[in-house]
Amino acid sequence: MLEVIALDAADAHAAQAGGAHRLELVTDMAADGLTPPPSLIRSVLAATDLPVRVMLRDAAGFAPGDLDGLRRAAAGAREAGATEFVLGFLDARHEIDEAACRAVLAEIDGCAWTFHRALDNSADPVRSWDVVAGLGCDTVLAAGSPKGVAEGTGVLETLAQRQQHLRLLVGGGLKQEHVAPLKALGVTAFHVGSAVRPGGWDAPLSAESVRTWVNLV
Repeated sequence: MLEVIALDAADAHAAQAGGAHRLELVTDMAADGLTPPPSLIRSVLAATDLPVRVMLRDAAGFAPGDLDGLRRAAAGAREAGATEFVLGFLDARHEIDEAACRAVLAEIDGCAWTFHRALDNSADPVRSWDVVAGLGCDTVLAAGSPKGVAEGTGVLETLAQRQQHLRLLVGGGLKQEHVAPLKALGVTAFHVGSAVRPGGWDAPLSAESVRTWVNLV
């Protein structure tokens, strides 16, 4: 499975044309991806029939900025038609902030969701995996290290072995040469953003680049 970061409806169209299997919808990549407004959610959902996971994050880093605001954003995203989400928070000790996660999850009860790379930045990603599994997500996005996939191979190998009802989605500095070794470890899901934008984040998403990745995974 290949998941592609989309910033707008044009990205969604190009990703689907390239054969992507799912989208992660965010805004403001300068902050590593924040919650998109309802108008953007509606336009992207109208542009594609791919599954779209909507980011619920209101500040750079992994602490919730305004928890009540995040809950309102989650409710607004659902009203806009979103049915799948991405979220994840850490507390001051770099442990999974279960209370913050559950507060937001209350607004998306019954929806499929991904716990994102907060796991990589937690005090112990392997221990955190079990905590995250208890929150009810079906996917965890991880690179194995805050520095990216190249530095996280050992952790990813351990996490891949722990997959049961929880799927490991590998992304974060992912390069084409990483795919075959990761597949050998049992990884079946991959996540890309800048890798399918040859011109950078200010340039259009490349359907051709998406197709290359789809064929690779």
